[in-house]
Amino acid sequence: MQHTCSARPLRRVAPRVIAAALLAAGMLLSQAPAWAQSTDYFVPGKPRPAPHAAPARPAPPPRPAPTAAQQADAEPAPPQIPMPPVPELPALPKGASPPAAVMGVIGVPEVMRASVAAQEVEKVISTRREKLNEDAQKEQNTWREMQQSLAGERGKLSPEQIRKKEQELQDRITTAQKKFRERNMIIQEATQYALNQIQATLIGVIRQVSDSHGMNLVLHRSQVALNVNEFDITDQVTAQLNKLLPAVKIPPDGVAPPTTAPTAPVVTLPAPDKPAPAKPAAAPATPPKK
Repeated sequence: MQHTCSARPLRRVAPRVIAAALLAAGMLLSQAPAWAQSTDYFVPGKPRPAPHAAPARPAPPPRPAPTAAQQADAEPAPPQIPMPPVPELPALPKGASPPAAVMGVIGVPEVMRASVAAQEVEKVISTRREKLNEDAQKEQNTWREMQQSLAGERGKLSPEQIRKKEQELQDRITTAQKKFRERNMIIQEATQYALNQIQATLIGVIRQVSDSHGMNLVLHRSQVALNVNEFDITDQVTAQLNKLLPAVKIPPDGVAPPTTAPTAPVVTLPAPDKPAPAKPAAAPATPPKK
């Protein structure tokens, strides 16, 4: 009878511990690299575009009207504080007008998909995430086996032995969760470390290409409704980026990246050639005077 009573913590505690551990391990492995989700990751200081609208969902059934007691217990709505009036400010002195806009457009996601350095980063990081996922799955299976073994032996063990085995299972879960979190964090930091190198070089390449065309304003192609091919510098930026940065430094697996920024590439390329100006027609030779 004592054994039956002492086994209740196993049925009450261990399943919840296992469920919480499996949920936490799953959340660690569900994160994707930020640059794969964002379309404007490599252009700083620019507001992100609004997310695409989600498909419409059926309207939920109407809720019953609250009773008088529920209305009395409900918290009152916060008071609406009026906005102060807009002040009348004096005009500022006239400043210099900006130059005329010479615009270009670029598709950053297309550049990243065609970047050989970004492709290598994605390949390496994906392999590390798959290995982490496999190790986490094996550990979860071990937890389940330990739980089933403990449940089958509860009638043969003393209360002290049951508490000891439950504590061993709890300690193993806690230790494994900590290790998985650390490995996942190192993978994220390695990804950011590698992509920061591409980001810095890409910004420089965009400036280099835009300057070669005399452009002073470059917009995202996804935010432009209409443009002509002559405005688009995506292919030219991609070619320059692959020439200048064919690979980046990726920290070894399981090793946290250094806290200092990676050294910028020392190789520099000349700016893309500008179209040669048309030569004026040669003036006819003056005949010698007689």
